[in-house]
Parts: sequence; C-alpha cells; structure tokens
Amino acid sequence: MRKIFLGILLPFTFVSIPNSTLAMEYYPSSDLSQNISSESASESFYTTAARLVQQQIFLTARLEQSLSSPDPNKMRSVRGQLTIFTHAVDTFLAGQYSSPKTLCTPTGELSPQSSVVVQLTESQSQIYCSLYASSQELGKLYPVVDRLLSRRGELALVKPLPLVSGEHDSDSVLSIAPKQRPDLGNPATPFSSREPNLTSFPLPVVGNTAKTAIANYVAPIQPAIAVPEETISTIKTVNQILTAVQKAFPQNIKFINPQKDAATLDRFAYDIDSQEKQTYAQFLQLPNTGIFRVLPDSAYRRPLNLPQNRLQASVSERYPFPSVGEVKEDFIPSLALKMIGDNFQLVHQGINYGFIIDVGDVPLEKLDGRLQAVSSSTGEFLLNYQPPKQLKALQIDRQRFLTGKDQNWQQNQILLAGATAKLNHTYLVRSLQFQLPPILLNPQPISRPNSRIRQQLGQVPSSDTIIAFRAVRRRPDGSYTILWRVLNQLPAPQIEDLENYINN
Repeated sequence: MRKIFLGILLPFTFVSIPNSTLAMEYYPSSDLSQNISSESASESFYTTAARLVQQQIFLTARLEQSLSSPDPNKMRSVRGQLTIFTHAVDTFLAGQYSSPKTLCTPTGELSPQSSVVVQLTESQSQIYCSLYASSQELGKLYPVVDRLLSRRGELALVKPLPLVSGEHDSDSVLSIAPKQRPDLGNPATPFSSREPNLTSFPLPVVGNTAKTAIANYVAPIQPAIAVPEETISTIKTVNQILTAVQKAFPQNIKFINPQKDAATLDRFAYDIDSQEKQTYAQFLQLPNTGIFRVLPDSAYRRPLNLPQNRLQASVSERYPFPSVGEVKEDFIPSLALKMIGDNFQLVHQGINYGFIIDVGDVPLEKLDGRLQAVSSSTGEFLLNYQPPKQLKALQIDRQRFLTGKDQNWQQNQILLAGATAKLNHTYLVRSLQFQLPPILLNPQPISRPNSRIRQQLGQVPSSDTIIAFRAVRRRPDGSYTILWRVLNQLPAPQIEDLENYINN
C-alpha cells in the first residue's frame, strides 16, 4: 500500500532514534490496526493513539510551513494529508465510542455532564478527547487552505493531479499529447523564472548612475505572504492540546517535535556550537569580545528561480553580524564578514568600506589599541589612515580597497577588503560604516528651506572601528569560527558635502 509521509524533511535527524520513538511516516487508516493482534486492548489503544498524535504533530508542522511558503505544491500536499488524517482520527474515535461530541468538551476535556460509561481509563479518556478536540480545530483550516491555495496559483504553475481509478482523461484537441503530472514533493515551477546567474553585484554609487550587469534588467519582487491571524491562533491551540496530551501516554512512548528538530538543524547549519563558547569562555570574559561563525556567501543568497516569502527572516536576520560599536537607534556598527571562496571578505552595504590585514599567528590577548604587537608600518597605517570627507572621494577609496588598484599609500603593501583565510591566523580590520539618509538613497526633489532634511544631512550616524579577529575552526562547508575583539573606536567620520547630492 502506498504510504504518505508527513512532517518536514529532516533527512539525517532520525538515523539513531530509539525504537520507542515514533517514526515520521504517515499510515492510512487501514494500516492502523495491523500488527497489534497480540497486544492487549490497552496497549492497542496507546499504540494507535500515539501514532495518530505523532502524525498530528507532523501535520501541524507541515501546515505552518505551507501557509507561509509560496509553493502551491506544499499546500496541495498538506491539504490531501489533512483529509486522510481527519478520516483516520474519526475512524479511531468511532471505534472507541460512537459520539465523541457527547463525551468531550471542545477544549479536549471529559465533559462533566457526561454520564456515559465507556471502557476507557482516565488517561485514555484524556487522549481520546484531546484527539477529538485537536482534529476539530484542524478542521477549521479547510476553507483557509482552499482559499490560500488559489492565491498560490498566482505564483507558480499548478499542474492537474492524477485522476482516481476508474476515470478517463481525454482531450478533444490534444488527445495524444503527453500529460505532465505534478510531483508534489518538488517545488512547483514559478512564473517569474529565468533569473540570470550573477556571481557578483555592483556596489551602489551615490551621486552617479552606475552600470548594471544586464541592461534594463529588473529582478523579480519576492512575494510577501502573511499567515492569517485566525490561522495562527488555531495552530497555537492545536499545539497546546498536543503538548498537554503527551503526558497521558506511558513513559516509554516518546514523540518527535519537528519544530525543535528544525531549529536545531538550523543552528547546526548557521550558528556556532555551544561547546565553542565553553572552550573560549575565558577569552569571552574580556570586554568588547565575541565569537562568530563566518558563513559562505551562498548562505545569504536565495536560490535562483525559487520564490521566497520576503516576510520570513533571512539567514542574516536570524544570525546577524556581531555588533562592534555604539548602537544609535537603527544604526548598528557590525563586523560584516563572509566567506567568498577561501577568502574572508567584508560585506559592503551602502557606502561602507574597510580593509583586512593578516598579521599571522598573534594571540588576540596581546593586541591593544596601540597595535604595538604588529609591525610599525601596519600599525601606523591602521591608526593614521584618514577617510575622505567628500562623498565622491570616499567612494573612490572604497573602490581602491576592493580592487587593489590606484593605491598610493605610504607603504608598499596592497590593502584589500578581503584576505586569504588561514587557521590560527589573526587579522586586523579597519571598518568604516555610515547610515545615509533615505533622501540620498532614493533621490527626490526637496525644497531649500526644508530644515529637517538639512539636519539629517548634517547628522549622519557613522563609525570607525579597528577590530581584530582570529580563525579558530574551519568546517567542511567552508565556514570559519572566529574570535573577535574591538581594539579601538576612532572618531566617527564625517561627510561634508552631502547637500550637493540632493535634488532641489
């Protein structure tokens, strides 16, 4: 018999699950009574009920995932599983007592007015009523899923499902044309496809029109999908019921929490290990220090031709770059670092820029704000470099550090915004960051007397920071764990000619 799988895909989470832990597989109602003939009536009840509760936990997780996903195949798949599961629960409940509505309250408790005598213990009655209540709550999502599924058809191609046995498919025009059936396990084909594979993106240039990689190309706008509030409330109620009912089962029955497992896998993929904080606990007790995992650039990019809900938190939002300076409202100076190939690379947002110098195997504890532990030429340049106060000149310097061209510094070393990653090497970073007002990033005419805009142009939040970091671990995915320390906060740089770049 064909089996339908519930739950999110966690391919390597369940390799070593104990036998008492339930599998993620969904069994149709006709399978629920198999292999229990040797069990007592009580054991049979707990076996079947536990399987149904576990399936309900997986189904709820998949519902949450599909409701916020732009892929219609996910929603179509979970819609069918909701129907099959509801039938399985109804069959089980009817086998224990014919009228659960009489026996149970809508919240999953045994009705105090009920005088019906059934052959169930107190814990079994609790499980029975909890299954009934959670199934009734999930039933409220049928119209929501149907409505949202029709909207998903605006984002991707919805192919016809296979016909049931006994029906015939005919087309009066293209009767011999092959039929393409959907694979609901794969994403549906999005309408906004054929995105170009650009390996790099040009930095924005304020005040000038910059060339784009492809003329007149406009990237598709990703959909913003908000889950209805009543749906969030319903799923929350179901989860509360399922969490509470697990205590009524025998202790040898364990349940899998897919949300918890997914969160664990997410941290495994993008965050540091908890043991790493313990290993470097003594260093982390020092002021202005921290630990961070530098991820490959691919971790921050959306896969091509795969729509993404832009309201969901991205990797950079879930695991932000470490803050390395004074936070001023929404201006947060950070050590914005990622891996490009085998190199550490500063992430340049807006007109931010900086450079990295590899100083070799120098312990972070030996470094201070005067940089006496490094060569005099390196220390002097890091401390004495003066950023331009004119916007155009500042962006020219940024380009010099990015390309290594036209550098006329006082030393014979090419300084770049990246450096080859090496274990147990220490790197010094000079990072300059600015928060330009929206009027410069999205030019629009303003009147001369507009004092508020003038004030914004004269008070641009900025920071100039010298940071040291040390690579202490490399992972197979190319990411590095680093220890970092802020060595010096230099005076905040100023830009004096911003008024020249606004439309009057």
